[in-house]
Amino acid sequence: MTEQSSMHLYLNWTKERIDEMDAALASLEIKASQAKADSKEKADEIIADLKKRRDEFQALLKTQAESGEAAWARAKTELDKQWNGFEAQVQTYFESAGKQIEQQQATFKDIAAAQAKAWREAADKFKVAAGKVAEARRADLEAALQQMKADASEAEARLQKLNQAGSDSWSVLSTALAESRKAFDHANQAVWDALRGSGSKG
Repeated sequence: MTEQSSMHLYLNWTKERIDEMDAALASLEIKASQAKADSKEKADEIIADLKKRRDEFQALLKTQAESGEAAWARAKTELDKQWNGFEAQVQTYFESAGKQIEQQQATFKDIAAAQAKAWREAADKFKVAAGKVAEARRADLEAALQQMKADASEAEARLQKLNQAGSDSWSVLSTALAESRKAFDHANQAVWDALRGSGSKG
């Protein structure tokens, strides 16, 4: 596999995070537009900070777009910090907005949908890459892809079940999203490892 092909791992990771950021922002903006004047001001302030964090994340991503794999690995540390800051600010939003279960559920649902979409898109990208892999290693890659799809279905089902429960706090919902995100990263890495192994044998 070429180094450019290895970029799938990093691009999938960053796209999934940006999709989640966009989903969270869209959900929070809808609710903020309906808020009373005093709470609207605080919500608008937090949303502006969230947008700034998302934009900084995207800007760093763009500066790395033409870089090699080693540069991406280094940049991921900074992207992780920015991602964690974004998540912490979403938590701050829900803490300052009070116990708005309906808003938490709506935001959770939107972020979970973004995660599910990222899983499907990553699997599709890897399937295309798998089509270019030598036949001798195709079975390993297909097994990794099937596992990724199964993990995606399981994660989506868990998130939907949690969303339907409807009464959990944001910290419980956030933990579930983090677990799903971690599973996505693990599956993404497993498929990439299968592709990389295929390339070295081809």
